[in-house]
Amino acid sequence: MFPYYLEICVVVLGVLMLCMELFSGRRSRGKIAMSGVVGLGVILALMIFSVCPPGDDLQYWGIYYYDKWAAFYKGLALLATLLVLVMAREFAPVFKHYTSQDEEESGLGEFYCLPVFVCAGLMWMASAKDLVTIFVSLELVTMGFYVLVAFLRRNVGSLEAGVKYLVLGALSTGFLVYGIAWTYGVSGTFSLEQLGDVLASGDISVGVVMFAFALLLVGIGFKIAVVPFQIWVPDVYQGAAMPVTAYLSVASKAAGFIVLLRVIDPFLAVPSLRDPVVYLIVFVTCATLIYGNLAAISQKNIKRLLAYSSIAHAGFLLMALPALRGTGTIHGPGAESAIAFYLAGYLLMTMLCFLVLTLVRVATDGEDLAALEGLGRRAPLLAFAMLVGVASLAGIPLTVGFFGKFFLFNIAIQNAMQSGLWVVVFVAVLGAATGFYYYFKIIRAMYWEVGVNEGGVSEIRVGRVAMLCIWVLMVAVLFFGIFPASLLGLTF
Repeated sequence: MFPYYLEICVVVLGVLMLCMELFSGRRSRGKIAMSGVVGLGVILALMIFSVCPPGDDLQYWGIYYYDKWAAFYKGLALLATLLVLVMAREFAPVFKHYTSQDEEESGLGEFYCLPVFVCAGLMWMASAKDLVTIFVSLELVTMGFYVLVAFLRRNVGSLEAGVKYLVLGALSTGFLVYGIAWTYGVSGTFSLEQLGDVLASGDISVGVVMFAFALLLVGIGFKIAVVPFQIWVPDVYQGAAMPVTAYLSVASKAAGFIVLLRVIDPFLAVPSLRDPVVYLIVFVTCATLIYGNLAAISQKNIKRLLAYSSIAHAGFLLMALPALRGTGTIHGPGAESAIAFYLAGYLLMTMLCFLVLTLVRVATDGEDLAALEGLGRRAPLLAFAMLVGVASLAGIPLTVGFFGKFFLFNIAIQNAMQSGLWVVVFVAVLGAATGFYYYFKIIRAMYWEVGVNEGGVSEIRVGRVAMLCIWVLMVAVLFFGIFPASLLGLTF
């Protein structure tokens, strides 16, 4: 089976789901979501058992590459989309309230289909090593998110978030296109592999190349939500539906980082460019860590809190970039492996938190910390699952988040010993310590505060598939926190 059949299968699945919507009539659209969950699960199994990463990288038409990193990030995209569909099915009452004018679930079927098409773009991004292919796949993903963010058309907050995301997304796309055009103008190629050879020749001025890199960084930085390109994150996360917020937080960030890793590699490989690129990354890293962690402290809306938390996590991931293509030896997992491990762990713990928050949102119609008050007494299992997810986000030992931060700090410290860039380590330590405070606010609300909605556990209804996902994610967060080598082995 050819690797590119995976994207074809995902697109075909999306079309079949649209056909199911067409002939659904007045019936419930829940079966469409479950069809997507089953279909994505089958495609994920095909990728694992039929299209395993080869010993040598595969290349098709010069624009599609399949290596171990492409396989890993395709798996993350499939798993994230599957979990988003499970969330969306549980979120159906809210969707129905803000999209349907009558008792029919009009429009809900289309919502279940959109993440599947976005998934195809995310998977294509993982295999892109050509600037044009990166742009096309990135825009496929972005246009899908434009619709998803503004999907609650009878909700003013959702429409406002959609407009902001559209305007700022178009602005970042303009920078990205200008960066691609500038890069092609100075190098004569769109291929990142050929770009490395051209830059290594030394025939191009460093200032010209750095200007092109800065433009590319603006476009990609918008997708992964790093400072100063993060201005859209809090409002969009708050206005979008809960499953969409989870999808933006996890899948978009993972795909953006695989693109950033591929784009930054040829620039770091050139000795004359390495120092300017590293200093620029260090500045962005420190600014992202400081802004994300400090801004999260005062938040009372849970989605805005997790939005600023997402910015902070992007800063932690950026810590490993200066070690790429370094001359020194890194003991332990390399930068690419540490980033992949962290993103996989981030998917597990973030999806666990958002799945619980989705259920709480449907039951209480609230998205503030007050909605979580007394959750430990109302729904002990959901509260414990949220506790596990939040503890992992904070980096508590025995969770996957602890080892994710540990590997990144290990790389940052060893790189600082070789290059003297201790400022990154210092800022990251302060950021990690700050994170304990605002994550503890969630735990305090669940177990120490008395909620106005306290009552029986039956107040929060949980579907069987959602409950299964909660258990699997909770066990995975703890298992990989105790046995990290089992997950780390996939990234080497």
